[in-house]
Amino acid sequence: MSDDSTTERQRVSRLRWQCRRGMKELDQLLTSYLDDGYSAAGQADKAAFHALLELSDPELVGYLLQRREPGSEIIARGIDILLHRNTA
Repeated sequence: MSDDSTTERQRVSRLRWQCRRGMKELDQLLTSYLDDGYSAAGQADKAAFHALLELSDPELVGYLLQRREPGSEIIARGIDILLHRNTA
C-alpha cells in the first residue's frame, strides 16, 4: 500500500470523526457528503467543507436552516454545496 493512499485514508478518517456532531441529522448530512461527494470535489469545495467542520453545531444549523446569513464566502459555498448537491 502506498504512503499516499494511507495518508488519504487517515485524512478521511479524521474528517469522518469531525462529522460526528451533537445532532444525528448533522452527522448524517455531513457524513453523506463525505461518503458521496468529497472525493470528487475540487479543492475549493473541499476547503469549504473543512470550514463548515470548524463551526459550532448551533451556528451550522442556523446556516443550513437559512436562519442566519454566512459571514464569509467560504462558509456560504459550503452551505450551498450541502443544500444543493442532490438537486442537480
